[in-house]
Amino acid sequence: MRRAEGVRAYAAKTRENAGQLAAVLENIATNGLPPVQDCTSWGELRRCTRTVLLVPLVLLLGC
Repeated sequence: MRRAEGVRAYAAKTRENAGQLAAVLENIATNGLPPVQDCTSWGELRRCTRTVLLVPLVLLLGC
């Protein structure tokens, strides 16, 4: 039973991540990419190792 709960939790998290990615891609399709000055640099993204986010979401919202 415990293993099934873990698999269900993983499936739910995967669906949530897919939903976030879909929302970001829809935003980009509707509004285009944000201006470069509003984006987070790769150096700053590398320093955000404690936060696990989808890279497109981080690029749009920052860390």
